Amino acid sequence: MTHYLISFPSAAMRHVRDEELPSVSEAAHAVVRAAKAAGVYVFGGGIDERIAPVLITADGEQVKESAAEPRRLDGGFCVLRVATRAEAEAWAARLAAACRCPQELRAFMFDPES
Repeated sequence: MTHYLISFPSAAMRHVRDEELPSVSEAAHAVVRAAKAAGVYVFGGGIDERIAPVLITADGEQVKESAAEPRRLDGGFCVLRVATRAEAEAWAARLAAACRCPQELRAFMFDPES
């Protein structure tokens, strides 16, 4: 079984009108409930963009900046544990339909200790 990250940036939701957000949220939560019922849901949520990220260095110092990578981590995500990439793609498609925006799918590398 492989863990997959399914995510989307906040900007992907800009086309959704405010009055549509409750129905989008309910549709996304319905997919999450289905993933839980199927036993594949690990965890998920949305990044709280009101709280600025900090960088913790190897010596424990806190730096008020983000990592050097210019791409922001924001929006929503979930982690699923499934048997095949095709299964992960199917869940990503369900989330894309529910959220009304494309979802990015990434596989976690195997870690024998996790």
